[in-house]
Amino acid sequence: MTTLNTTLTAIPEFLVGHWTDPVGQTGCTVLLCPPAGAVASGSFLGPSPGTREGILLAPEKKVERVHGLLLTGGSAFGLAAASGVVRVLEERGIGHETPWARVPIVPAAVIYDLGVGDPLARPGAREGEIAARAASSDPVLRGRVGAGTGATAGKYLGVGAVSGGLGSVSLERHSVRVGALAVVNPIGDVLDEQGSVLAGPGVGPGALAFTPGEVESTTLVAVVTEHTLTKADCRRLADSAQTALARVIHPSHTFWDGDSAFVLSSGVLPPADPLLLGALVQEAVCAAVRDAVRSAASGV
Repeated sequence: MTTLNTTLTAIPEFLVGHWTDPVGQTGCTVLLCPPAGAVASGSFLGPSPGTREGILLAPEKKVERVHGLLLTGGSAFGLAAASGVVRVLEERGIGHETPWARVPIVPAAVIYDLGVGDPLARPGAREGEIAARAASSDPVLRGRVGAGTGATAGKYLGVGAVSGGLGSVSLERHSVRVGALAVVNPIGDVLDEQGSVLAGPGVGPGALAFTPGEVESTTLVAVVTEHTLTKADCRRLADSAQTALARVIHPSHTFWDGDSAFVLSSGVLPPADPLLLGALVQEAVCAAVRDAVRSAASGV
């Protein structure tokens, strides 16, 4: 019996793969785009982001399409895993056309998970390559896997942190579809659909005298759609995805968070109603964040 895919890979031609280190408590997740690439942009509202090639995603920059996206643990060290993704795409003849070579464009963003397991266990080029080769259209594995392996939530007291994990959903309404993937590693609590605490201490900052210091935190989000978008459209929707984080994480976008959101469009379908698309993006982001902590807690 075929399992219904309700994750990001339900959107055709977007593939996801993981590399997971359950001992070192880290990992990386690769999103591969259609061979022709995807129009993409990003929003980096968290004050402490760790990214590679994020500046290329600004609407005014020349390159419109990306060929993959890396979400990874290992803090800045983990950005090296993008080189492995580039290697795989180059082998497949995929990349931005230049006079002498096709150059794969693979933005990346990291979470800080060095204090969860072994701080010397970090994804590198080899691990990024493994994740890229594992990328498929199968339902996305969720929970403590890939970039979500060492993710935790609710760290504002210094105690009471719980597994954050990786979540993914797809949503469709009136023939408009989006898929979302979230790596949930915030300093704040994650809230359920009724606004109650789903993950974290739930008492709010200030209950204990605690300054997070180097306990870095970040939530990473990727949203994909088949509907045609310009790069500027993708940027606006990435900003919308960030506002969704403020609905589902409390507090969000703190001094210690590097929240980053990416929106990618394959452009194989006509443009959708922008109001409906924006609403679906926000709903999908909230659902993916909640799915991450529920999947991590249940061991999915």
